[in-house]
Amino acid sequence: MSSGQKILLVEDDLRQQQLINDILCTEGFDVITAASVEEAVLAVKVNQFDAVFSDWKLGELSGIELLNYVRRNQPELGFAIATAYGTINHAVEAMNAGADDYLAKPFQRQELLLCVEKILKATRLRSQNKQLNEALGEQQQLVELVGNAPCMQKVYERIKRVSNTDATVLVTGESGTGKELAARALHKLSSRQNNAFVAVNCGAIPESLAEAELFGARKGAYTGANEDKIGKLESAHHGTLFLDEIGELPLSLQAKLLRFLQEGSVTPLGSSQDIELDVRVIAATHRNLAQMVSDGTFREDLFYRLNIVPIEMPALRERQEDIGPLISFFLHKSCHRYKIEQPKVSREAMKALLNHTWPGNVRELANRIERFVLLGDEKELEEQPESIAIAKSDTFQLPDEGLDWEAFERDCLDQALARHHGNRTKAAKFLNLSYKAFLYRLDKHGLN
Repeated sequence: MSSGQKILLVEDDLRQQQLINDILCTEGFDVITAASVEEAVLAVKVNQFDAVFSDWKLGELSGIELLNYVRRNQPELGFAIATAYGTINHAVEAMNAGADDYLAKPFQRQELLLCVEKILKATRLRSQNKQLNEALGEQQQLVELVGNAPCMQKVYERIKRVSNTDATVLVTGESGTGKELAARALHKLSSRQNNAFVAVNCGAIPESLAEAELFGARKGAYTGANEDKIGKLESAHHGTLFLDEIGELPLSLQAKLLRFLQEGSVTPLGSSQDIELDVRVIAATHRNLAQMVSDGTFREDLFYRLNIVPIEMPALRERQEDIGPLISFFLHKSCHRYKIEQPKVSREAMKALLNHTWPGNVRELANRIERFVLLGDEKELEEQPESIAIAKSDTFQLPDEGLDWEAFERDCLDQALARHHGNRTKAAKFLNLSYKAFLYRLDKHGLN
């Protein structure tokens, strides 16, 4: 039995109209009838139907004219046409014009009901697809998240589910994958969207100033504090605080951040008065926080408090089907920004872009396209990525500025995997490591 779904029945034979109307009403459908295309168009304008069942011949016009009107104005609406016996050409024409089903007259009661159920299902599926596309389009339009690969669909779905909550989110992924864009999506799609989105790079704040920068300070709290300083947390009151590269936050401040997440209050440097704040915290990192916990460089309790809802941004090499749409997006964006006519990308250049492994991920692709737009040189698209090259020699010379060994080792593993298209045996051999040692290092850096 139907639950009051509304059907538009278009039939100019009043006896036939009454018969079909009785069948549908008996099944619980809410039926509105029309005897011409003109009446049906008027009915569509003033009613919200779930489906349309129309005869082919309707006076001087036909059901095709009505079908064309419906597809132009309500394309998601399910539509079926009844054709006279033997007029198979009419049925083919109707299906080509966008009808979801057809019935050849005369038809049985059960055939009619199955046809109506089919076009109602078509309406439901189109409506669901429309809602999903609108939701994804809103996300992409607001925060420039682009891509339809399955791994990105999972990201969109998770963002959609948790955006309008206050749950703490930890966004992980390699550098250049769009972690801040995901954080901005969470903010833009939440009830906090009209309030501040405050982004802080934890690795860019001098440790001596980090406490005052995040939690605020009172006048005279330290040398040079000539007036009260509002911290980033207070600046984000009623909004969202995005803590990028949270793994770089000094241990001394991790405890204070944990206290805020648990109690919702901060104590500015040089003050004994707590400030109650309403802030949603989103953190991001390219580092393996679980490994840092094991190494004792990141608090375990803070890790679990941040990792309530994890969102992992996939590397670009994991969603190669998105490279084409991303190229189009960045071409349009850069041309609009610099008021430059959009250049064409040759087939050879496009092939090179699609075959590239993109170790710098979406950021590298965006930079490459922007440079191409500005310089107009396709060689800029086909060149090998900028990377730290280590010359083969008897001894490796450490750079004067020092080296982040963990990041260096992770990058070596990552590049070896990319070079050998994910084949771990070949990658291990390339790095002159035993397979077991290679797997250990993959696990260590969360690459397995």
